[in-house]
Amino acid sequence: MPKGVYRLPNITNEPVRSYAPGSPERAALKAKLAEVRSKVVDLPMIINGKEVRTGKLADIRPPHDHGHLLGHYHQGGKEHVEAAIEAALAAKPAWEAMNWESRAAIFLKAAELIAGPYRQLLNAVTMLGQSKNAYQAEIDCVCELADFYRFNVKNMYELYQMQPNSSAGIWDRTVWRPLEGFVFALTPFNFTSIAGNLPGAPALMGNVCVWKPSKTAVYSAYVVMKILQEAGLPDGVINLVYCPGPTASEVVFSHREFAGIHFTGSTGVFNDIWATIVRNIDKYRSYPRIVGETGGKDYVFADPTASPQAVATALVRGAFEYQGQKCSAASRAYIPSNMWDEVRRLMAEDLAEIRTGGVEDFRNFVNAVIDEASYDKLAKAIEDAEASPDAEVVLGGEHDKTKGYFIYPTVIEAKRPDYVTMREELFGPVLTVYVYEPERMDETIELLDKGSAYALTGAIFSNSRANIERLTERLTHTAGNFYINDKPTGAVVDQQPFGGGRASGTNDKAGSVFNLLRWVSPQCIKETFIPATSYMYPNFLEE
Repeated sequence: MPKGVYRLPNITNEPVRSYAPGSPERAALKAKLAEVRSKVVDLPMIINGKEVRTGKLADIRPPHDHGHLLGHYHQGGKEHVEAAIEAALAAKPAWEAMNWESRAAIFLKAAELIAGPYRQLLNAVTMLGQSKNAYQAEIDCVCELADFYRFNVKNMYELYQMQPNSSAGIWDRTVWRPLEGFVFALTPFNFTSIAGNLPGAPALMGNVCVWKPSKTAVYSAYVVMKILQEAGLPDGVINLVYCPGPTASEVVFSHREFAGIHFTGSTGVFNDIWATIVRNIDKYRSYPRIVGETGGKDYVFADPTASPQAVATALVRGAFEYQGQKCSAASRAYIPSNMWDEVRRLMAEDLAEIRTGGVEDFRNFVNAVIDEASYDKLAKAIEDAEASPDAEVVLGGEHDKTKGYFIYPTVIEAKRPDYVTMREELFGPVLTVYVYEPERMDETIELLDKGSAYALTGAIFSNSRANIERLTERLTHTAGNFYINDKPTGAVVDQQPFGGGRASGTNDKAGSVFNLLRWVSPQCIKETFIPATSYMYPNFLEE
């Protein structure tokens, strides 16, 4: 076929639409929400490009309106995971051999479909299925997912251009091979973009995947899969299965052709996966790639020179957007006593205005947490704080699951820096604040560093350049994404590659070339144009 050295289309971040009153996108999204709510869908698994129905149905209900039925999905078992692996391995030779520009074109087209004709459907199913408001859905399932697919192509292009030098008469080159076997993508509920990227990034690099989404995000995962199919993804390259995690794990991690896992979820689950892989290491054809982004206990640290208004705004946005269910959400804060009263007053004013309710009312800033188990965990944490001598609920604290799983924005003041909600991840709209004396700032920094096992995101606020420099250096290992005078959420693809260390994961930076490197196995090729014809080297010759 014809060959060329191809130049990519211009790759830029997808613009975020406003959904302001009177805007065309607001009207279109409201219409799509009404349409999606009016239907009861039946969602099959997709294995080898075919829809698979088992008749074993599970409900899909909006977390903010759990009395309403959006549809059902068909639950699978071990045999469906096995079928997905077989389909992936059968599709692998042709997919691996496909020219890179054809693989790129599929994902570039998928991005155009997401940003164009499927924009409001993807927004609507993410809003209703995962209880995200219009803005949070737009920046996630549309803009970030389109960005992942586009910038992954750009990063792949740049990766393929990473080539060695050559000596005279020799041509050295590197072939970026996909992994041998299949990749398992285990994806979370909180970001549709992450769910679409975890199988998408390995697939772009020529790998084949088995994709198991969270049971609370099946609807959006199904729509993403249909978009990829419409974009031209061959059958079997990505196989979408709905089954319990232990069921999938039993099959996947015992398979000789298991080549890697792309994971976002809890630290505990990731630790169990890693341990299982280690126990099974002799079974595999090659050492599996283990890539994971896990938990966080993300912090905001304000020094005595910081702006109370800026700190309060960062805490409200960072802690309570999407109900604190972002991996990066502000969960603990260290505020000096000289400004705590002002910060608390400003936060109270904001929280008095913030509305909590369903996503269909675009005025609601806070919606429901994902399910009843999450609600019960958060409600207990609030009630425990109310009863504890070591903590005080100073703002919010209300919760109600009559209609939906609503936890209202809550601020706990910890009297001890090691109070449980300063240490343990909650994944909800609950922020814990520890107030320190300004003269004990250095001691408090030590408490921050040692107070949590996680190191995902962190933010500092200061108007002192010397303090900014000192804090940035001292807190180097406490966050993979570090923010100065900004909230610790909102990483943008190609601007702030996302991931953390310590108990927060392998820090492989989704949406960057560093992540794509994990899904290839380089081969170095040396070609000599005029081969040697004698074994002798000059130093062996006589004088």
